[in-house]
Amino acid sequence: MPIAQLLELWKKIEVEPMEIEATAEDLNLDSEPTVADAVEEGKCDLTSLETKAALSAEEEGIVKEIDISHHVKAGFEKADPSQFELLKVLGQGSYGKVFLVRKVKGSDAGQLYAMKVLKKATLKGKKLCPVDSKGRKYYSGKISLFIRDRVRSKMERDILAEVNHPFIVKLHYAFQTEGKLYLILDFLRGGDLFTRLSKEVMFTEEDVKFYLAELALALDHLHSLGIIYRDLKPENILLDEEGHIKITDFGLSKEAIDHDKRAYSFCGTIEYMAPEVVNRRGHTQSADWWSFGVLMFEMLTGSLPFQGKDRKETMALILKAKLGMPQFLSVEAQSLLRALFKRNPCNRLGAGLDGVEEIKRHPFFVTIDWNKLYRKEIKPPFKPAVGRPEDTFHFDPEFTARTPTDSPGVPPSANAHHLFRGFSFVASSLAQEPSQQDLHKVAVHPIVQQLHGNNTRFTDGYEVKEDIGVGAYSVCKRCVHMATDAEYAVKIIDKSKRDPSEEIEILLRYGQHPNIITLKDVYDDGKFVYLVMELMRGGELLDRILRQRYFSEREASDVLCTITKTMDYLHSQGVVHRDLKPSNILYMDESGNPESIRICDFGFAKQLRAENGLLMTPCYTANFVAPEVLKRQGYDAACDIWSLGILLYTMLAG
Repeated sequence: MPIAQLLELWKKIEVEPMEIEATAEDLNLDSEPTVADAVEEGKCDLTSLETKAALSAEEEGIVKEIDISHHVKAGFEKADPSQFELLKVLGQGSYGKVFLVRKVKGSDAGQLYAMKVLKKATLKGKKLCPVDSKGRKYYSGKISLFIRDRVRSKMERDILAEVNHPFIVKLHYAFQTEGKLYLILDFLRGGDLFTRLSKEVMFTEEDVKFYLAELALALDHLHSLGIIYRDLKPENILLDEEGHIKITDFGLSKEAIDHDKRAYSFCGTIEYMAPEVVNRRGHTQSADWWSFGVLMFEMLTGSLPFQGKDRKETMALILKAKLGMPQFLSVEAQSLLRALFKRNPCNRLGAGLDGVEEIKRHPFFVTIDWNKLYRKEIKPPFKPAVGRPEDTFHFDPEFTARTPTDSPGVPPSANAHHLFRGFSFVASSLAQEPSQQDLHKVAVHPIVQQLHGNNTRFTDGYEVKEDIGVGAYSVCKRCVHMATDAEYAVKIIDKSKRDPSEEIEILLRYGQHPNIITLKDVYDDGKFVYLVMELMRGGELLDRILRQRYFSEREASDVLCTITKTMDYLHSQGVVHRDLKPSNILYMDESGNPESIRICDFGFAKQLRAENGLLMTPCYTANFVAPEVLKRQGYDAACDIWSLGILLYTMLAG
């Protein structure tokens, strides 16, 4: 969430007016009517405009299509729908669905992927002014053209197959059946960047800088391949489980032979369109840097720079309006926005011969080490709370609650397969049960609402055994997973006595640490929440102290060192445990090795949050947190340190 919006999420701010360069030529005032003029309210007939532009582009040889059949290496089998198990629906649009799938055959059996399925028959249909997943209208003249929309699907395949970059989603397989096209892509569990940040986290210009820098490297790589992305918007920027970005969805991307050639298609989401895309005078890769500026503005302020009451007004604002520049932004941020919002694309930052180097040299990015950034050696400001590999709680429950089905699909015509020849692809480099949405609706944290096991009831999937421990608000039992006979510990929490959402979120976000207990699964039956965790066979530190009576200084030192390092990690992430004691420190096995220690029971743990309940990045904490908040957090952290002292005394004195 932007620093300007401390108490109300994404509230539009009042800004000071700023002139943006705009000449008569830029605004197309004395030439033929623009698309903004041609498209009247309530209408969206762009077919003739797009057809003219598309034919012109093809005549000039602007667009090329890559034949990647030679990229299929020996030793990797071709894929087909039967090799993938459907687990969940991740999204659905006008042309098909995106599924979470598990590969069930081949050398990568068991691997999870996102499977994008496009219906050939639907691609034939004329559907103007479609709406994206956020309810915004977007435009693509190609939608009205039978052949060209199919070319778009194959183009997405070609672009993904040629691209290999750490910040761009990877294509693993592409294939087709008689009625459908399939793209098998990376499954990124962190959800889309802006949805996560707007709902969960307070962030600063420094944090925004990190995401923009990774995005700049991704765009530069596409541009180096001659690709104009053309659909840069929030939901197309995803987060991996560590918090790094990846851009996806190349259905509107276009390839140009060189920088002097232009594309003419009217496509993309209106609010992110560059002026030259709106007025259909032809656009190059420079259009992506305008969209880059729109995203930067939105991240920093919570508002879109150009947004009218309808599409016609929005287009007019993009072409002619003065932009209000927020005065709370740094001088460097304002300077970069002004350089990106040049209506003449030739004058826009990034459009020169040096390309992205112009942007990388801008003072806003002076603190970025670009080589370390590319190697992912810079720690992201925010780590998503992710659990099991197949968890989908960062995706819209409207989709994930649906039963995943993939019907055969009706072929659009007898020569459909001919139209899509060359679509198949196999990448050169090559979890447990699927879950269902709980039928019960309870007033708990959204993460709890969407974390569910194989069945709606915990006891349908697990056999409950003896008690392991009993607390004031919960009981811990040993349990056996019926399908695999694997043993786990389940913590059963009475929701009427305590809200478990904070504990669940902490375990999801930080449970991958080697000395923090791992959360395997979560069930919610409306009355109780069941946290399924790894079974600690070595017992409690307290039991070991009671058996030995006391530890030697060397033994106590090794144990305390492991616990202290773990607490240092948690404190650096703004997490305080607040209940550190021998009974909450367990051993994974009976070896007694300090490395097998796991810190457990985060029932009293807290994450550092702002007054509006949102989490805060370390940078935000250092620069903007009120002293009384820091004082309270410091007090809680000091309690953890005090507890370390008690632990040491107990181990040495018994």
